[in-house]
Amino acid sequence: MEAFLNPTRLSLKINNTKSPTNSVTEIKKQNIQTMKHILNLAIVALLVASCAENKSKTKALANNSETTTYSGTASVTQGIATTITEDLYTCERGRKTDVGEITSTDGKKWTVPAKTNYTNDDFPFSEDLFNSCEGNNYKTLEEALSNFDDSKIVDIDEDGEIFTAYIFADNYFEMYVNGTPVGKDKVPFTEFNSSIVKFKVQKPFTIAMKLVDWEEHLGVGCEANRGKPFHNGDGGMVAVIKDKQNKTVAITNKDWKAQTFYTAPIKDLSCVSEEGNYRYSKNCDTQGGQDGTSFYALHWELPTNWMHTDFDDSNWPNATTFTNKTIGVDNKPSYTNFTSIFDAAENDADFIWSTNVVLDNEVLVRYTVK
Repeated sequence: MEAFLNPTRLSLKINNTKSPTNSVTEIKKQNIQTMKHILNLAIVALLVASCAENKSKTKALANNSETTTYSGTASVTQGIATTITEDLYTCERGRKTDVGEITSTDGKKWTVPAKTNYTNDDFPFSEDLFNSCEGNNYKTLEEALSNFDDSKIVDIDEDGEIFTAYIFADNYFEMYVNGTPVGKDKVPFTEFNSSIVKFKVQKPFTIAMKLVDWEEHLGVGCEANRGKPFHNGDGGMVAVIKDKQNKTVAITNKDWKAQTFYTAPIKDLSCVSEEGNYRYSKNCDTQGGQDGTSFYALHWELPTNWMHTDFDDSNWPNATTFTNKTIGVDNKPSYTNFTSIFDAAENDADFIWSTNVVLDNEVLVRYTVK
């Protein structure tokens, strides 16, 4: 304000009585004009000062919004992971199935999208209900079952009963029964497939599954899709378990337990919250973007015995259910060819996942068949 009112810069004569040509009236007019000029200068100075103050506040607010504090139980990573395995599986029209590794701010190393048994020969593959990557485009359940290799039935209990699980997973699953591996997905990413798993066991038995939503941009849970280089993919799994008499003994629904262990992408860490063992990202942005190289991710360590019958999952959230439309399966023959199983009128199975089917990328689910 001093710059505008400095008297050394104002050659103003308020009482110019020395001029013989100025009348009293003219002097008054000059004095009024001068006062107006000074008032205008003062107003301009105040406006400039006000604008400068507002700009300063705006900048401070922007800086505050860029600095986010996270106080949850997860380990935090930011940015793209380092690729450690390329092309875990290849399919002519499928997406790349790479695996990466990234270090969190607390110094821990994480495998993304998940640490799996895909290359472990001791963990059996499932058989195909539908698999266009390998040319098994079965149109009916009868056709798929006629091509099932009975040597792939996993014996858990010698005097047990044979059960059959029909599974559609977006994208990948590993299934255990009473802690024994019984089947893993043949196709980690796409083309979308569906699977048959058979096992011999006594009731009651506990099903435990690792579910993985695969990713192209390792470490931030994104793929190139729908016009965005960094699009948030979604998950979802549906399963029906039948006995030897073809009676349904279990379907996926809200009675299953589901817990998330990898959530991404997170643009602002303040959007996530935890309530006991509930891990919520429901308030987070799911729009993806053109550049996600600085997105965050949250990681939780898996319990070592999560697949066993004696694991206590009572404090895990119940599974969240989703419609066919939400998951987007109405145009996928790996699902629509078998709606008589998955959408049976008397036992309509739900798609299940954790609380956020878009952002949660590694989920464990459990259910006991009695």
